[in-house]
Amino acid sequence: MENGGNAYRRYLDGDDGGMTEIIRLYKDGLIFYINGFVRDILTAEELAEETFFRLAVKKPKFSGNSSFKTWLYTVGRNAAFDYLRKNSSGREISVNDCERLLISGSAENDCLKEERKQLVCMALSRLKPEYRKVLSLAFFEDFSNAQTAEIMKKSRRQVENLIFRAKKSLKAELLKEGFDCEDL
Repeated sequence: MENGGNAYRRYLDGDDGGMTEIIRLYKDGLIFYINGFVRDILTAEELAEETFFRLAVKKPKFSGNSSFKTWLYTVGRNAAFDYLRKNSSGREISVNDCERLLISGSAENDCLKEERKQLVCMALSRLKPEYRKVLSLAFFEDFSNAQTAEIMKKSRRQVENLIFRAKKSLKAELLKEGFDCEDL
């Protein structure tokens, strides 16, 4: 069992530090993933909090049939779907919010790198929502194709096809922006 699963088991056994560890490990990625559904970073943060709250209060059973991260992201996705059913908010994410999420935490002073990140973020925002989600899970969150399929409720083959089409679409968007093909 990975760190998240061990931390959750510790939390269920009475160690509050387990929940703190889960939040530390998964908060940022979960927010970014949920944002792909709700397209509002503040709402995504609230839904991530709600996801962790559900774990803390309702203490759903983690069976261990998948990785803890896959299971947690599925709980987060369900929270996003619940929110979307109740609210039909179509707000867009700003480029600044997306850029902030893509930066790995260390301040980059190199203007070229920042400009490239902004171009990638803008290109991603123009993709179909399903393409954004699959790329986010497979490349930003490093989920395997099988885990991505489980989270997205698709077959592994469907996810492989989605990734192929999403990468092709992203490349086309980046080429429109003048991105160098050798960088892709």
